[in-house]
Amino acid sequence: MAYLTQQALEALGFKKLGKNVKISDKASIYNHDVIEIGDHSRIDDFCVVSGRVSIGRFCHISTQCLIAGGEPGVFMADFCGLAYGTKVFSQSDDYSGATMVSSLVDKKYKNEFFSRVVLEKHVIVGAGSIIFPGVEVKEGCSIGAMTLVNKSTHPWGIYFGSPAHRIKERKRDILTLESQFLKEREDDSLQ
Repeated sequence: MAYLTQQALEALGFKKLGKNVKISDKASIYNHDVIEIGDHSRIDDFCVVSGRVSIGRFCHISTQCLIAGGEPGVFMADFCGLAYGTKVFSQSDDYSGATMVSSLVDKKYKNEFFSRVVLEKHVIVGAGSIIFPGVEVKEGCSIGAMTLVNKSTHPWGIYFGSPAHRIKERKRDILTLESQFLKEREDDSLQ
């Protein structure tokens, strides 16, 4: 995988660009001026990131993911990950037939739903999952592969299914590991 150079990244004009950010030269990023990317985060091949998006530190967006932030935005806290082919939407059309749905149709003929999406710290979303507008995936949640998340979760749960349902508790060992990880990185930077 080839990554954009630091000079190329800076030339794109992100709202915020952290240190040691890696973005594939095969990713499609739109609306750079409203996108924030934290330190040590990575976006892989064939991803599409558009609209208002905020990606925290140490986040990984795997190959073929879509983050459609639109106007309300998608907000990912530190240590989040999206596995292959995950889709995150902050807006949707009304599919009932009461209104038109094409992006080529004037807004007065449509009934779009806009609502921000939040992925709190230590959220991992499995391959092929979809997250709908207005969803808040709370701290420490794990979303299983091929899961449709259409409602907000509760912290530290493992969710699976279509629609998503909580199947068990997730361990919180990550919090101790995070502390050790950050301390080691701090110690390394002092040497």
